[in-house]
Amino acid sequence: MFLTGEARRTIDERYRVTLPRAFAEQVTEESGDLILAKERAGCLSLWPAAEWKKRLDSGISLLRQKIDSGRMEQRWGDVQRLGRLLSTRHQEVALAGRSRLLIPDGFRSFLGAEPGKEVVIVGAVICVEIWNPQNWVSVLHEEMPEFGELFKTLTE
Repeated sequence: MFLTGEARRTIDERYRVTLPRAFAEQVTEESGDLILAKERAGCLSLWPAAEWKKRLDSGISLLRQKIDSGRMEQRWGDVQRLGRLLSTRHQEVALAGRSRLLIPDGFRSFLGAEPGKEVVIVGAVICVEIWNPQNWVSVLHEEMPEFGELFKTLTE
């Protein structure tokens, strides 16, 4: 999977957004399941469920080892904070016909989604991101000047 590209879509009156077919096919498993996650303010991401579970299980296993070995005794506040964020960060979703995603209640305000408003769908190589347009432009202004160096560093 190597997702790139950008498309603009409008959120309908039922808080649904239609993904570009190529993006939908890349992140949706045969079962039809995928994961919707809160990334950063104004941005949600879509992941194949198995890929998300693999990454999540790996992180939780490492944390569990640290807890079991007593290495987290002084960091219970951080562990609880991680648990709260983890509990509300992602949700399993399914795409309806024509690659439509219903944005769940708890994710709408995080994205800044409103019926009749546009979102930007972006291929982020390993996942698909759904951006509030203002947040997307801010990120581009902030990160685009570093593109050349980032590309060089990651491809050396």
